[in-house]
Amino acid sequence: MTSRNTKPICDYEDSQYQTEFWEHGGREYEDRVERIALKRLLPRSGSRCLEIGAGAGRLTRELDAFDSVVVLDYSTTQLQQAQSRLGREDRYIYVAADAYNLPFVSGVFDTALMVRVIHHLADAQSVLSSIHNTLQPNGTLVLEFANKRNLKAILRYLFGLQNWNPFNSETVEYNRLNYNFHPNTIMDWLNNSGFSVGQKRSISHFRWNLLKRIIPTDILVTVDRLLQFTGPLWQLTPSVMLSAYSSTTGPTADPNDLFQCPNCSSNKLEHSSNHLMCPNCGCICVIENGIYDFKKPHQ
Repeated sequence: MTSRNTKPICDYEDSQYQTEFWEHGGREYEDRVERIALKRLLPRSGSRCLEIGAGAGRLTRELDAFDSVVVLDYSTTQLQQAQSRLGREDRYIYVAADAYNLPFVSGVFDTALMVRVIHHLADAQSVLSSIHNTLQPNGTLVLEFANKRNLKAILRYLFGLQNWNPFNSETVEYNRLNYNFHPNTIMDWLNNSGFSVGQKRSISHFRWNLLKRIIPTDILVTVDRLLQFTGPLWQLTPSVMLSAYSSTTGPTADPNDLFQCPNCSSNKLEHSSNHLMCPNCGCICVIENGIYDFKKPHQ
């Protein structure tokens, strides 16, 4: 059998995204300001954190305050790169799965992190609801989203250089499986999924190639740090990062539980050295090179 998800997935399999985009792509400024926002929004400590769309583990070390981190990505090659970067310490659990079909029992995480992922989701609200289900009561989600109502888009629209309106609530797919969202739309989705929104941070104020070429990165980062507090007042930056909190009621999983069957949702999985097997429906998840592969469970 295959995964129950039928929605399109942006797959970074065999991609050198970490090297080409982040390390050699002139993104030092964006990387540093995102880390600044994360430090403000993440809990200072925790038991178990889920990082969705972790890629090669660029931000995973920001989660060192947690006892355990589930490093999740759809791409097994991205997870292999994360293993090379982070190692195979017991505190890291590497999982290949799609965000629409998270293979975790309810209430098993106290925190979830999703940065530069939601803009690839054709049905973002369903993923937010699934994340909420995995969180304990009063759990924390730290979310970054691509903001369509940013200053650059507004100027381009006013000068007739783009057709789509940055002020309306409609989601814009500017490339296949690349979406920009209006802030109000994200807030509505979070509320509808059971979250209450906490802090907001406006980030990447100076994501303009010209500015990055002529102004030293340290200066841009310092000023961006000072401006991030404007997030609750207005969101005019290409990225917005926020914290949101799950409902005060709901299940809290046994600390020994983690996975559930992606086919029938049973949490009574039998664990061997190279696979997980669901005795209820016969679904099998292969464990290979330290990666739990839930992408294509089979019987």
